[in-house]
Amino acid sequence: MTKEMPEKWQSSVKAIKAVQVAFDMDEKIQLSIRKQALEAGLSPSDQIRDILGLTINKRPKRPRLTVSLAPDDYQVLAEKYGLQAEQQLEIKRKLMDELIDYVNSEKEIR
Repeated sequence: MTKEMPEKWQSSVKAIKAVQVAFDMDEKIQLSIRKQALEAGLSPSDQIRDILGLTINKRPKRPRLTVSLAPDDYQVLAEKYGLQAEQQLEIKRKLMDELIDYVNSEKEIR
């Protein structure tokens, strides 16, 4: 019995076959590549692809920052914000507000 792959998944076949390569380099080299990527509006991965002469997916990406939060982290943050740990969406909103306030206060210092 042969299973047919759903059409909407077929475009992901190339990505599934891709292999991630990690580089252990001097910290100065890594920092330089990350800075170049930031200045070019690219991810570090896309910057490396550009340096190597490989194609870059130019689809517009939603710029975002990520952080991994464990259940204990949610508990700490819930206490900080006067919320329940289960109120993860509200915690996320509070985190975003705090990050925005942080950046705005950094601008005032400069």
